Amino acid sequence: MGLREIKKQQTRTAIADAALPLFLEHGFDRVTVAEVARRAGVSTNTVFNYFPAKEDLFFDRRQEAEEHLAALVRDRAPGGCPVEAVREDLLSALRQDHPMLGLQPGAPAFWQVVLDSPALLAREREIGERAEDALAAALTRHPADTPAPPPPALLAGAVAGTHRAVLRELRRRIMAGEPPASARDAVLPEAVRAFDLLCHGLHPAPAPAP
Repeated sequence: MGLREIKKQQTRTAIADAALPLFLEHGFDRVTVAEVARRAGVSTNTVFNYFPAKEDLFFDRRQEAEEHLAALVRDRAPGGCPVEAVREDLLSALRQDHPMLGLQPGAPAFWQVVLDSPALLAREREIGERAEDALAAALTRHPADTPAPPPPALLAGAVAGTHRAVLRELRRRIMAGEPPASARDAVLPEAVRAFDLLCHGLHPAPAPAP
């Protein structure tokens, strides 16, 4: 990465870092882009150069989230099961308390801002839809290695939907006051069970010989 790209990334990060405390303190809908620009020490136009929409200031890793599941499918080992690739990545993230899962201090405050804002809830749904579309495209180019794979859009819906459901249940438990470690330990075996059902459906065991 060249010096110019490094500086652009630093500016982008500085803007996002300036925005989040404002959103957490005042709520997303009460903060203007101009206020974020003043806090970051840049012009409003500069903010929009890096973040085309105000919602992108909050979900500043939107593109990464939208591409994550598709990347797992594209990058899996030859002959590997796409369901297993997504399952193992999610289980690894749960076991390692990955920050993106919201197991760290401060996550409930972040999620509360989302729940209080119709605009952020809509953008969250949009991110999920785009992630599912990207996954379907990846499955089209890199299908499951099975004699009769389901249509990519249907398999993507099942996989992405299960992935979202696991994260949603984790968030529900933590927002209800359950300690993050307890929520993780409760959700993890359920995630294994759900993804195993998908995997067994995609790769059914051969019928026993008569």
